[in-house]
Amino acid sequence: MGMVTYVRISRCMEMMVFSKVILASASPRRKELFALLGYEFRIHPPDMEESPFPGEIASDYVVRLAEEKAKWVSAQQSARALIIAADTTVVFQDQILGKPSSKDEAEQMLLALRGNIHQVYSGLAINLNDWMTSDLCRTDVPMRQYTDQEIQAYIDSGDPFDKAGAYAIQHTGFHPVHHLSGCFANVMGLPLCHLARSLRKAGISVPLQVPHICQEHIDYDCPVFHLYI
Repeated sequence: MGMVTYVRISRCMEMMVFSKVILASASPRRKELFALLGYEFRIHPPDMEESPFPGEIASDYVVRLAEEKAKWVSAQQSARALIIAADTTVVFQDQILGKPSSKDEAEQMLLALRGNIHQVYSGLAINLNDWMTSDLCRTDVPMRQYTDQEIQAYIDSGDPFDKAGAYAIQHTGFHPVHHLSGCFANVMGLPLCHLARSLRKAGISVPLQVPHICQEHIDYDCPVFHLYI
């Protein structure tokens, strides 16, 4: 029998019930981070177009996609469910960088980002019985001066191809980022403090020690978590 959770939504002050929690993502990084909250959950990645609209800015793009993912997955459910969705993108010089489709494209992205600061945006959406709340996180990311040889070795590993911007901040072999001072989990794809804030907004109980759990898991002394709890 599925888990049954009782939740009060302060906005409408009525008791809501959902029988399951669903993470609307196939990303192993999001699954890894979301599991830290301790919920029993299922994975149901959406099947939908994820391209930005012409002229759409990154902050609008990731929030729109997160909301559309949550709605898409919600529409597939026969029972009431809490849907968690997210979308993350990399932006450099106002250009949205998606996932590279080839070795050449991955190399171009990594060369462009090398030694420069870019931005990572994540949109979050929570859908609970057709009630929606969303949030946005931005992190400035300074990349180190990695060598051409390091780029080629990283590309040959195959790691860049399912990641926006062609890199994973947590990759211990490549280690692409230099002295981050923002949300590390956001660059991985799921800013947990923002998610905890959104869940509380929905009236859902969240562990108070989320920042500590996150920092311990990723081995990162976060300087900004207090801004989002």
